[in-house]
Amino acid sequence: MKEKIVSALCVAIGISLAGLFVFLGLNKNADKDRSVTVKGLSTRTVEADHAVWPLSFAIAGNDLQVLYNESERVSQVIIDMLKARGFKAEDLQIGNTTVEDKWDSYSYENRPEYKYQLNSSVIVSTDDVQLVVKSAGCQSELLNRGIIVNSSDWQLDYQYNGLPELKPEMIEEATKNARAVAQKFANDAECDLGSISRASQGQFSIESDPYQPWIKHVRVVTTIDYKLD
Repeated sequence: MKEKIVSALCVAIGISLAGLFVFLGLNKNADKDRSVTVKGLSTRTVEADHAVWPLSFAIAGNDLQVLYNESERVSQVIIDMLKARGFKAEDLQIGNTTVEDKWDSYSYENRPEYKYQLNSSVIVSTDDVQLVVKSAGCQSELLNRGIIVNSSDWQLDYQYNGLPELKPEMIEEATKNARAVAQKFANDAECDLGSISRASQGQFSIESDPYQPWIKHVRVVTTIDYKLD
């Protein structure tokens, strides 16, 4: 009888110990898996460092040779005006020239007056962004000379090429901001902030200011998982 009681007690103690070990193990794993996911933001406002500005024009006529000669004259007038405004010769080039046969699209009775339309452009490609900003309204000056150019805002491309130099400090700032948020969370939860378990750098985005398109807003968001001890 005593042997049965001892055996039963041993089994009971073993079960209790096993339960205790499981409990402690679960708690340990729970503590081990505790973490917080935070995001860090970094922004910069910069000015474009390059501009591409096409000034397009179209002329119509029935003699192709006359059209080509007129195209060269118009291109030179635009180039001379741009040079007078301070643009360098190496920043100016004549774009592709195309010719449309307008009579192909109409019946004989509805043909337009001129058979051909020649389309060309003078393209400004420069690092002097502010000169482009100041000259963007030059269409009226050309109009006074009998030249109509199409220079819509959507065609004027202000570019920013300094992102590779900007990236390291922005990533560092976003990471610091993320850690500050995580530390605040850890303090509120009354625990210690541990090491990084996983980090993800978001995409850099560059957006133009809607009112000053040569001003660019650069933004990056990092997502970081921190362990909580």
